[in-house]
Amino acid sequence: MSLSEQLDKELHAAMLAKQSLRVSTIRLIKAAVQMRQIEKKAPLSDEEILELINREMKQRRESLVEFEKAKRADLIAKTKAEMEILREYLPEQLTAAQLRELVTQAVQQSGASGPRDIGKVMGILMPHVKGKADGKEVNRLVMEALTRHQNNYA
Repeated sequence: MSLSEQLDKELHAAMLAKQSLRVSTIRLIKAAVQMRQIEKKAPLSDEEILELINREMKQRRESLVEFEKAKRADLIAKTKAEMEILREYLPEQLTAAQLRELVTQAVQQSGASGPRDIGKVMGILMPHVKGKADGKEVNRLVMEALTRHQNNYA
């Protein structure tokens, strides 16, 4: 079953169960998919739908920071609940240890000598972590590894 079909099925089930937050969250995803299909003039692949879901997740993470600053408990709770629903559609996220291991392998594979080579490392690493880890966290870990690598050989 494609991700689009799964969203349709789960939207229907959520509507029958009268789960308003789940219905609104899935509808939001479906609206983003439909807008992108109109732009592209073709159906989206599961990978493209996952990119849209990741974008929605990122927006919520950013909103959550602002809601916490404003001490808006109602919006914090709603945003966290939406994030849990979105997380159900994303591939399992990499653990910190798994991510560090992939970063180490990518640094070695690229032959990077320091922070200037971040592009080489990210080019090797991103296909393996896309959708499975937060891009900011990946970037931070790569910079740490490259700085450590440079200091070890300096």
